[in-house]
Amino acid sequence: MVSSSSIGYFYEDVTFELSSKKNTTDWITRIVQLEQAEILHINYIFCSDLYLLEINKSRLGHDYFTDIITFDQSDSAALEADIFISVERVKENATSEQVDFNHEIHRVIIHGILHLLGYTDKTESQKSEMRKKEDSCLSLHRF
Repeated sequence: MVSSSSIGYFYEDVTFELSSKKNTTDWITRIVQLEQAEILHINYIFCSDLYLLEINKSRLGHDYFTDIITFDQSDSAALEADIFISVERVKENATSEQVDFNHEIHRVIIHGILHLLGYTDKTESQKSEMRKKEDSCLSLHRF
C-alpha cells in the first residue's frame, strides 16, 4: 500500500496550485496498483514554461517548450521520479484541444506515471495507445 506522503506536489515560478491533492493522489495510487506496481516516491513540480525550458536545455539538450519532463529515478520495482509540468503549456494544450484545464492537467499528470510504468509515445501507434491509456485512466478519476 502507498501512503499519501509518497507523492509530493511542489510549485516553482507559478501561482497555480493543484486542487484536490488527496483525490489526485488516491487516483494515481489506484492506477499504479492496477498496473501491479508500487510507488516509492514521486515529486510533481508544477512550473512555468521558462522554468521547464531551462531544464529541457540544461538536462536534456533540447531547446523547445514541452508540457512535461519525467526524470525516472527508479532503481527497483517501486516507482521513484521527479515529474516537471509546465502549467502554461497545459493551459495552451487545454485551449487547443478544447478541453477543461483540470481535465488536461490530470491527463499530463497520469502521462508521466504511464511513462514510469513503461508506456512510451515515440511512434504514432505508441502515441495512440498512450492516449487510449490516458483516457482509460481519466475515466477512473473524479474531478
